[in-house]
Amino acid sequence: MPKKATACTAAPQVNATTGDAIWPRVTREVAEDLAVDAIARDRAGKPPFDELSRLREAGLPTLLMPPGPSHWGTDWRTACAVIREIAAADSSIGELLGRHYALSWSARFFGSPEQADRIERQAGTGHWLWGGSIDLPGTEPEQETETGPELTLTPTGSGYLLHGRQVFPAGVTVADQLVVGAVCTGTGETLIARVDPADPRVSAVPAHDRLGQRLTGAGSVDFDGVPVQPDQILGTVPHDEHDVSPFATLAPLALRLALVHVCLGIAEGTLAEARDFSRTAPRNWPPSDPDGGAFERRPGSDPYLLLAYGELVAAAHTAAAVVEPATEALARGLLTGRELDVDQRADIAVLVAAAEAVTSKSTLEITTRILELTDGADSPADGPGFDRFWRNARVLTAQGSPTHRLRDIGDHYLNGTHPPLTLHI
Repeated sequence: MPKKATACTAAPQVNATTGDAIWPRVTREVAEDLAVDAIARDRAGKPPFDELSRLREAGLPTLLMPPGPSHWGTDWRTACAVIREIAAADSSIGELLGRHYALSWSARFFGSPEQADRIERQAGTGHWLWGGSIDLPGTEPEQETETGPELTLTPTGSGYLLHGRQVFPAGVTVADQLVVGAVCTGTGETLIARVDPADPRVSAVPAHDRLGQRLTGAGSVDFDGVPVQPDQILGTVPHDEHDVSPFATLAPLALRLALVHVCLGIAEGTLAEARDFSRTAPRNWPPSDPDGGAFERRPGSDPYLLLAYGELVAAAHTAAAVVEPATEALARGLLTGRELDVDQRADIAVLVAAAEAVTSKSTLEITTRILELTDGADSPADGPGFDRFWRNARVLTAQGSPTHRLRDIGDHYLNGTHPPLTLHI
């Protein structure tokens, strides 16, 4: 496994009055830097050590941490805006950052407030990047393999030993801490634990030759008797889903919404780059009317091209309009904390599901049409690289089924039924 880059502690120094105001500028600078070599890095497909260093230098991994000497915490609205802008430049890094933000709240979702405060301050001081998964194995029978759960924790005199193998979609090659769900062999309970991937009994194998999202640090991890101390257990998942706290079930919703912002960032990044290309590139299709010869001199004036961009921009605006209330609702739910009730959680789940369904459809339409408008499907190796947007969108949207989300929305609207109160993504 490649050696991880050393964490950089040069985060921006801000105070209470400038904390929220500085992040848009910092994010824009990082996004512009990532955009410069996005195509070359995508084609190389290397583990994102360099990209993570850029994020750390800007202080972005600690954005959601409590205030500390070298960082200033902010809220989920700002975090989602950061994910979206980074994803517009490089959606792999947007996903890496989005998953990190969701996982960084694991102690709040599953542990006690005191434990969460201690772990988050450790994470902020150490500039940890979180990897792993909160799509917990073993909490439902159909989630187990034929031989049992993917990961198990065996009790010892001083803690537990973690065994098993699991595939993670991001962060495994660069993470400082992994969040995993494992079944305790002594009690049958599912425990949420954090694991140090630097332990020699942890082996990570990067995923190579992915169709898209090549720089997320995805891969598989083997745990061969890794010691887990009691203070590394973040919480316990009840056997009965009706006993799960509504607040804890915001964990998968937070991750899903983070990925929605990645998807929206792909749509907006595709349009922005295609706009610059289409303003100057000659068109290969025949003139649309007798005066169409002028379009060869001014490609951006072709009425059919204008119509196509109008439709695609409208689709992006529609997705953004649906994502906004979902983001606001989740942010309010997270602020409500453990007082969140089942009805409030249901309303958030429906809004997040709607944002997923609309954004996935719009992003796939936009990235596909842009390939057609820019001849990107047949572009040479040194071409504009619009194919990466389509590939990234396909991989990202394939991670969840819109059919189930739409069914939950319809059942909630027609029958008042709450979406499942679950910890599964």
